[in-house]
Amino acid sequence: MRDVHEPAGFPFSAIVGQDRLRLALTLCAVHPGIGGVLVRGEKGTAKSTVVRALTALLPEIENGRRARLVELPVGATEDRVVGSIDLEKVLRDGERAFQPGLLADAHQGVLYVDEVNLLHDHLVDVLLDAAAMGRVHVERDGVSHSHPARFVLVGTMNPEEGELRPQLLDRFGLAVDVAASRDVDVRVEVVRRRLDYERDPDAFAARYADRDADLARRIAAARAAVDAVELSDTELRRIASVCASFDVEGMRADLVLARTATAHAAWRGADAVTEEDVRIAAELTLPHRRRRDPFDEPGLDPQQLDDAMDKADEDARTHSDDEPEPDPDPDGPGGGAPEDDSDAPAPEPKSGEDQQDSQSQGSGSAPQQPAGAPGPQFTARLLEIPGVGDGAPGRRSRSRSTRGRTVRATTEPGTGLHLVGTLFAAAEHQRDRGRVTGPMRLAGTDIRGAIREGREGNLVLFVVDASGSMAARDRLTAVTGAVVSLLRDAYQRRDKVAVVTVRGTTAELVLPPTSSVDVAVRRLRSMTTGGKTPLAEGFLRAREVVLRERIRDPKRRPLVVTLTDGRATGGSDALPRARRAAAMLAGTGAASIVVDCETGMIRLGLAAELARDLRGGCVRLAELSAQQVAGVVRAAA
Repeated sequence: MRDVHEPAGFPFSAIVGQDRLRLALTLCAVHPGIGGVLVRGEKGTAKSTVVRALTALLPEIENGRRARLVELPVGATEDRVVGSIDLEKVLRDGERAFQPGLLADAHQGVLYVDEVNLLHDHLVDVLLDAAAMGRVHVERDGVSHSHPARFVLVGTMNPEEGELRPQLLDRFGLAVDVAASRDVDVRVEVVRRRLDYERDPDAFAARYADRDADLARRIAAARAAVDAVELSDTELRRIASVCASFDVEGMRADLVLARTATAHAAWRGADAVTEEDVRIAAELTLPHRRRRDPFDEPGLDPQQLDDAMDKADEDARTHSDDEPEPDPDPDGPGGGAPEDDSDAPAPEPKSGEDQQDSQSQGSGSAPQQPAGAPGPQFTARLLEIPGVGDGAPGRRSRSRSTRGRTVRATTEPGTGLHLVGTLFAAAEHQRDRGRVTGPMRLAGTDIRGAIREGREGNLVLFVVDASGSMAARDRLTAVTGAVVSLLRDAYQRRDKVAVVTVRGTTAELVLPPTSSVDVAVRRLRSMTTGGKTPLAEGFLRAREVVLRERIRDPKRRPLVVTLTDGRATGGSDALPRARRAAAMLAGTGAASIVVDCETGMIRLGLAAELARDLRGGCVRLAELSAQQVAGVVRAAA
């Protein structure tokens, strides 16, 4: 029951637009076994507002309390998520006690994970396992515990901040792309309703109370009826045919599509799944499962879906038992999205990219040439920075981590119990505690935490000589091929990659630090060449990026790869300024490597001098292929 002083939440039925998101959430509320919703989109699109509003519509839990919204912070530990042993009770009472975590709190409610793409991969695995199975199993430190955890899992993410791995994308039941409407009338109505709500939340909620109550009744009725909805062999063949047409991997898509179609039929009050239910379910189930490679375009082509449905229909007719299938009534109670009786327009939000990043054009003496498509691509070798980092989530360099092999015990709070260290600490006090025989006598001061070592992600920053000198385009082709390949690898290893180009009179950050391959490919295609070589500006810009990222993401260690012939020509006193700037970049502590792109009979060795100023290694371009660029990065470590 809501506290009398707590303002009412924003009503679900008062939300303007976002019909597809509301439908996906509603279907997961009807059938939690669907496995949750991944919401992809820009900031400020009411993602969290819709999720909170849905929670108020869920049926009451058995003990009479309302369903809860549990928010999972990005920095949560696995113990906090799934639960852990109660060490204090174990040591005090000698009992093996289990303390439930956030998944237990979310049972029969909503588990909301904002910026799920920034969450540790292993935690995402845990969440998705629980969402799919409806239970949490914990086996650790001699404790075996299991409890129900049926909840609506909702994860939100901004693709500009990095992607989820394909394996994790596939395990989200549904995915929806959201964007702010470009329709002026819709935007006006959104602002009007929000301001009305802020002036008097309770009065605003009262205006939509009947509509929300009706939606709550529909969800409860659909949830009760979903198990009785018939999924005929004809529609099951249609589902299998559609999934086969999109060449999805594994069988999870077929199962999720079947559950979603069944939930949609129950939601519209039908007792059997029809072709329209399958189509709507496919629109929510398949888009994120098409991205096997990070360079695949997101979304679902409507024409491709039409073709798949036609093929499925033909297959269904071929294998039918000659009994006519019921035609879905377009004027019936379905309609796809939850009913909203407001008279404000609510068009379908457009998915995809709403804005195309543009690149500024620097000045120079040579004609500017577009870089075009990225160069030759390859399977990147492991890039590893020496030492042990502080554990930015990833799968590359060694780091202190909440997950991984245990390396030693600590008296400070660690990541779980170091059992052997705890026993050793207690052993030296047994005589003082009067123990002669019997069980070991433990105290709270004996507890030792575990220091674990895992893997981290890194920032790989390329500084590219994009001037008009000989072989500039070859250098550009080499680096774009390397960056694209590293981005593909970063899709798995959770790295960030950035590119600074130097040409004309300036240095341009053409690719800010990102793990988003969509943004990266757009930026790389817009790179240009021509003009002089202002290397000093390039190193200074790289230094700015390193320092800024150190503030924004202090746990991610940088590695700078510079491709140049060392012939700085931009501005006065160009070469000495470049060497001073290189020394300043080295002062940040970033690891560094220079790829010497100098060609011709006469070689000045300027790139090698810059490498010494950068306190890093140096190799020649003639010794490199696109594949070897990645090897050079590793050599710099």
